[in-house]
Amino acid sequence: MNIDLSQLDFQFTSKPLLVGGKALEYYDIRKAGSDTDFIITKEDYLRLAEKFPDNTKDIKGDLGVCIFEFEIWYTIRWHSYEDLSFGAIEKEEYLIISLEKLLLMKALAMEIPKYHNDLELIVNFILTNKSRPHL
Repeated sequence: MNIDLSQLDFQFTSKPLLVGGKALEYYDIRKAGSDTDFIITKEDYLRLAEKFPDNTKDIKGDLGVCIFEFEIWYTIRWHSYEDLSFGAIEKEEYLIISLEKLLLMKALAMEIPKYHNDLELIVNFILTNKSRPHL
């Protein structure tokens, strides 16, 4: 999976946290769509929104910047970088949300059919890949 952040011409103070479809693809749960979703710190969000003021979004209080193929959020379902980055997998330019935190995100949005389906896929993946404990 190749994600090129260079087109943003932006220096993040903290590595962005990959969430959404690309994170699901990383875990081999399903193929991602065409967009790439990240959550970033408040400091990075404020600077990015200042750089791209015509590309800001506010969805029910969740603030983001949507530019190129990226949807870059300060919060999703009011959960911030600080809430969701614990246990993340570190890559060179970004972090990948932990499977447990990804499960939480999908559960919080499960009234939307796409996210409910993702929730079921994650649970099935966990149950399929979890080995039985031995005494």
